[in-house]
Amino acid sequence: MKSSRTDQREAAKRAALNALKRARRAAEAAGVPLSEWEGEFLGSVEGRVTTYGRAFADPEKGQAGSALSMLQGVKLKEITAKAKGKPAPKGMRRTPFNKK
Repeated sequence: MKSSRTDQREAAKRAALNALKRARRAAEAAGVPLSEWEGEFLGSVEGRVTTYGRAFADPEKGQAGSALSMLQGVKLKEITAKAKGKPAPKGMRRTPFNKK
C-alpha cells in the first residue's frame, strides 16, 4: 500500500504539470504571444517537475508538498492571466519578473 505522502507528491506534480500545459494552451488558443523568457520559463519548469517531481530545491522557497515555489506559482498565474486577456491579479503587478 502506498503512503499518502507519496500520493500527495504525485498529485502536486500532476497539478503543476496540468497548470503549465493549460497556461501554454490558453496562450496559443488566444493568439497571445508569450515572450521568449515566458516560453523558456514554462518549458524549464515543466522539465524539472517531470524529472524531479518539483521545480525548486530550497525548502524555504515553497511548501514541502508543493511542486512549484511561491514565485513560480505567481509567474504562472501572471502568464495565465495574460493568455486570458485579463490584467495580472491584484498584488502581482510588480514582481521582479514583469518590470514596467
